[in-house]
Amino acid sequence: MKTVMIRVGIDSGCGGIQGPLFLDGTFEYIPIPDDHVVDDRTYGNTKGRHSGSHIGYHSDNCGSLIDYFPLSRQSKMMDQSIHFDPEFETYTYGDPTRPKSSLKKLEEGDMLIFFCGLEGLDFECEPAIYLMGYFEVLTAGIAANFEPDVIDNLFTKNFHVMHRDRFNEQKDRLVLVKGSNESRLLKKAVLISTMDRDKAGRPLKILSPEMRKTFGDFHGHLAIQRSPPRWVDSLFAEKAAEFMRSCD
Repeated sequence: MKTVMIRVGIDSGCGGIQGPLFLDGTFEYIPIPDDHVVDDRTYGNTKGRHSGSHIGYHSDNCGSLIDYFPLSRQSKMMDQSIHFDPEFETYTYGDPTRPKSSLKKLEEGDMLIFFCGLEGLDFECEPAIYLMGYFEVLTAGIAANFEPDVIDNLFTKNFHVMHRDRFNEQKDRLVLVKGSNESRLLKKAVLISTMDRDKAGRPLKILSPEMRKTFGDFHGHLAIQRSPPRWVDSLFAEKAAEFMRSCD
């Protein structure tokens, strides 16, 4: 089998905040903003899994994702469209960019692992990288290579497919991945990063030594702060998948 890991979700570079991590280990998955403003879902009208239960309500839209933003940014982000991808209702993911094109190689039985940046919200915890979910892959490929009825049957909840103007423009380069019903958004995040420094001496988040025992070292490419897909070495692929299935 093949196992690959990618970073998703809001962060300081795309959205301006880290996702919230709570003291009990649970977290909120907050998708990135959609700069094209084509989706009706916004941070102000979309509720998360926890609906603000870990914090006091700060906005008029009680329990919406906007409550996780600082008060100073809420007016700006309230009506911001969301790029909800991946989605964990029917387990689809899509990306038209070149760095993610290798995901088209995924096949039934492979695993796509998602990680994200989180920071303590109701307790003190510095920003770090955490495992947040996975797809047990059912199928993957370039959108244009799927029959229309397959797109309609398997990918209707995917952000790129929902917005047909964008889909038609992107379909020749859009990679779509469909997870089976065995896929999961984790209840509790799993820390996988530690701090290091790049060649210029700047802080850099890398895969921790402990997690290298499960996922390998990506052939020496340990940086996971902002990176292309990290393909797990075949010697670790099955072990990494079993580890994900064991997570809460």
